[in-house]
Amino acid sequence: MERQVVDYQDVLEQLEERTRYWIGVVSESHVKLGVEGGFAQLCHGKSASLRRMREGDWLVYYSPRTDLKSGEALQAFTAIGQVVNDRVYEYQMTASFVPYRRDIRYVPGQEVKIASLLDQLSFTRGKRNWGYAFRYGHLEIKREDFLMIAEAMLGGSDMIPQRTVNSL
Repeated sequence: MERQVVDYQDVLEQLEERTRYWIGVVSESHVKLGVEGGFAQLCHGKSASLRRMREGDWLVYYSPRTDLKSGEALQAFTAIGQVVNDRVYEYQMTASFVPYRRDIRYVPGQEVKIASLLDQLSFTRGKRNWGYAFRYGHLEIKREDFLMIAEAMLGGSDMIPQRTVNSL
């Protein structure tokens, strides 16, 4: 049997095509807990959103408020990271609350107010009620939108994924 030669660049491009980009809508205080612990927890601990993501996908957190119930308005992108593996697991926080989580490798970045990007992002551009896009707590975004947000959060960092899935 003849061995097939695989072009490394073709493999990278195929992997890149499979990479998906997500926004999770979470209060800033909860984002901080996730970043410190290296995990994502979305939609009040339900598993469905986490199961939609795959290893190598990227997640950006958008925080409408500083705290869930009584926090001040923030309306900013607050964290960015890459899904580490395909494992979604339960984590017992209290006797009555066992949310699902997923491991994320976060990249240090700066908070970016969404107002500075509203006219540039495809899912907010020209929309008076732009916040409607965030109503379900988790949404897939285009690669171009992700790169725009990543550039704003990370500046000229070489941590921004350009050609590979696992560029970190």
